[in-house]
Amino acid sequence: MVSLGERPPAAGFGGDLAALAELDEATLLGGLRERFVRQQVYTDVGDILIAMNPFQPLPLYGREVSKQYLCHETSALPPHIFAVASRAYHAMLGHRGSGPRSQCIVISGESGAGKTESTKLLLQHIMNLCKGNSQLEQQILQVNPLLEAFGNAQTVVNDNSSRFGKYIQLRFQKNTVQGAKLSEYLLEKSRVVQQDAGERNFHIFYYMFAGLSAEEKEMYGLLDPSVYRYISGRFGTQDIAQRWKHKYKEVCNALDMVGFQEQEQVDMQAILAGVLSLGNVTFEPEESSGSAKVSEASWGWLKAAAGQFGVQDDELLKCLICTMSVTRGEQILRFHTQQQAEDARDSIAKVAYGRVFGWIVCKINELLAENVDTEVELGEIGILDIFGFENFAVNRFEQFCINLANEQLQHFFNHHIFQLEQAAYKEEDLPWETITFNNNEPTLDLLLAKPLGLLSLLDEQSAFPQATDKTFVDKLNSSFKGNSQFQPGRGHVLAFSIIHYAGKVQYTAEGFLEKNRDTLPANVRGLFTDSVTPLLSVLFKATISRTGTLMPHVKAKVRAEADNKFNSTRKQTAGAQFRHSLMVLMERMYSANPHFVRCIKPNSQKEPGVVDSQMVLQQLRYNGLLETIRIRRDGFSWRPSFEEFAERYAILLFKPDVSLTKERKSRLFFKYWHQEQLVKCVEQLERAAVIIQKERISFPVPKPRKRCPQSCPHYSDNPPQPPVPRPRSKLTESTPFDNFLDPSAPRPVLGTVGQTRDEAKMKELKRGATLRWFKETQAQKVMQDDGAFPSWLHGMISRREAENLLIDKPLGCFLVRISQSRPGYTLTYRGENRCRHYLIDMQPNARYVILGEDQAHASLTELVQYHQTVGIQPFMEKLTVPCGQVGEAQPYPLLVLLGLGYRCWALAI
Repeated sequence: MVSLGERPPAAGFGGDLAALAELDEATLLGGLRERFVRQQVYTDVGDILIAMNPFQPLPLYGREVSKQYLCHETSALPPHIFAVASRAYHAMLGHRGSGPRSQCIVISGESGAGKTESTKLLLQHIMNLCKGNSQLEQQILQVNPLLEAFGNAQTVVNDNSSRFGKYIQLRFQKNTVQGAKLSEYLLEKSRVVQQDAGERNFHIFYYMFAGLSAEEKEMYGLLDPSVYRYISGRFGTQDIAQRWKHKYKEVCNALDMVGFQEQEQVDMQAILAGVLSLGNVTFEPEESSGSAKVSEASWGWLKAAAGQFGVQDDELLKCLICTMSVTRGEQILRFHTQQQAEDARDSIAKVAYGRVFGWIVCKINELLAENVDTEVELGEIGILDIFGFENFAVNRFEQFCINLANEQLQHFFNHHIFQLEQAAYKEEDLPWETITFNNNEPTLDLLLAKPLGLLSLLDEQSAFPQATDKTFVDKLNSSFKGNSQFQPGRGHVLAFSIIHYAGKVQYTAEGFLEKNRDTLPANVRGLFTDSVTPLLSVLFKATISRTGTLMPHVKAKVRAEADNKFNSTRKQTAGAQFRHSLMVLMERMYSANPHFVRCIKPNSQKEPGVVDSQMVLQQLRYNGLLETIRIRRDGFSWRPSFEEFAERYAILLFKPDVSLTKERKSRLFFKYWHQEQLVKCVEQLERAAVIIQKERISFPVPKPRKRCPQSCPHYSDNPPQPPVPRPRSKLTESTPFDNFLDPSAPRPVLGTVGQTRDEAKMKELKRGATLRWFKETQAQKVMQDDGAFPSWLHGMISRREAENLLIDKPLGCFLVRISQSRPGYTLTYRGENRCRHYLIDMQPNARYVILGEDQAHASLTELVQYHQTVGIQPFMEKLTVPCGQVGEAQPYPLLVLLGLGYRCWALAI
């Protein structure tokens, strides 16, 4: 069999630290610093990538760089986030030594370490690997700016911090993406109503103020941002406002690209405006009873919020200042105190925003769902981008949940890197010295153990109406006394500390019970269900799953049954929902083959080129990267089953008669670099086979002997021979964009040679359906103010006819034609020596997009105008001269030319 090297190629600081003979903390830190200063922000540790946030744009992600990492043999290239994407993609297809298998990429690190950017780059490269040139790929890429706007915010340590976790599942059929699914975890809803010093609310609020026109702000009832209590911090300089305005346009385009309807977008922004107005409603106590009433100065805000939500202001007022219950058929009204009224106001704002976010995720999943046969097995790549470990000056319930999630991820990493390795050695009775690693199982037991874990105790206290944050802390102190992972707060402070894998964090217990209960004021659901704003009604009719997922499209009857069946689910605490969602996430990840990206924050000032050695070293320690290097260097991280190995690599045997029965072989263990070596060997043989096949095809084909009849005794010596394949001419092959302009070049003529009557009839039916589609849905949209059609619109002409019209036209000349086979358009462009044909996709929300482009347009005319200044991908060609119609028979106020060139039809509109 092929001989495998005992050590990987010496890489040293060229990329792979696991290749170094000697390595300690100082050497590791020095190597990372040296590479970072040279703007080499990626470093391998075997098959694990360390990514240091450069805090500046770098020329590492362009089209040419992406091309280098398209093949799965990337070991000769510098470490890169694209290499991780390539490894996962080809492993999913079964190109890396084992059969096809689902993959997951786990991106971890502190807040501000660069996880969100890494996720975007992974998605970008995976879409490049697909080469499907489908609109679905562009829609998947447009999900990121949408989620960032609604789920990210500025914090003290990160200007674009993800305030929720997400797991993106990309579904593949063979090598092409067929759909995607997004799971979101623990949106930090409290940020809507409160932000600490130096922090901001979610990005979308600032984008709206910067991007909406004066008329649109008036329509939504928005005033100057400085008057809103929920908008913290200065609005920013003119440069920042311009950047936010650009971001708002990106969000609007992403909504169009993914497929949101225009009315849905209007309703969504009205609800967000209502949240801001509601925040300005203030209360004061009644002099006689002490119960809360709306202060005189904020009545206008209450009316504004009611109008934006599409409800009656007096009904909204009732939800704020009182609670109505029914006991023995009698309605009992309990008026709120000022604090209770403020809590009710903030709860409504948080729930409304949270449901908008959940609806966006649900809508994305509906629009990006795979459209394939359910019996077909699909491959999958999951990408986890979840909040990083956090330790602020004040840590609340949100930080507790965030750090719990990071404990789970660290345990997953430990299990994959250390514990599986030790188990394999023990099973095979191989020598293995004890390895020390940051074992965080005791902390997970403290947090999650039932029924005495911290989360269980929190849920227990949350169920008692009389329980307070103080009784919760007292319960913790008595339950975990003597636990090495728990420390009570000092003095009379309502706090406690947990010893996490990344260090000790003190949590302020104030607000824990309220946030965990996540209660919605009574009658709010009924009020918003009856809203005249359609989207708000949908949001509050929706069912909430056990994991906290919004399910807005459950049928009424099914929802009623679900309400009865899952009555307890609807009352689940935020902590319980988060725990269930984490369980589902970990099940998915344990069933897939993982790839790890460890993001490192080089300094806390967000300065490019600066390395804080102590900060970096601390992250390396609690990530266990030094032990990981040792494992990857000395251990056997790749352990395929014998059947997988024999099926994939039997071709590499020097002696074909070697037995491949499992009884003759023990379990297989390989170093991490052996897989790359084997893949290289297989690729060499595959390339050789292709060359041999090409040479064989070019040989003269001998004239076949006359075959004997089957009854002849010599028939077996001269059986029928299969036809020898002939090389194809590229001139007769269609491509996504190109056709040579030379009219004498041979071309396939579709729908003519060998066409049956049924096929011809079907073609005419399609043409008729397309004409009706244009007449009924498009003609009025395309028609100009003077009743004429644009000179570049050429009706229903063929691809060949379009090229003949452009053959003698200048470079950049173009026309748009109606498709002959489907309701839609094609843009034909006169390039150098050839024409290109770009399909124009018609989206369900009536937006026009050139296939492969990332910009949606409200009309066909807007699309043409846009690409007169912005080139069409991938050749960046701009539209210059419109190709006039034959005879220039314009204007036609009620006629549209259909079929210019060889035939000319007129259709009355």
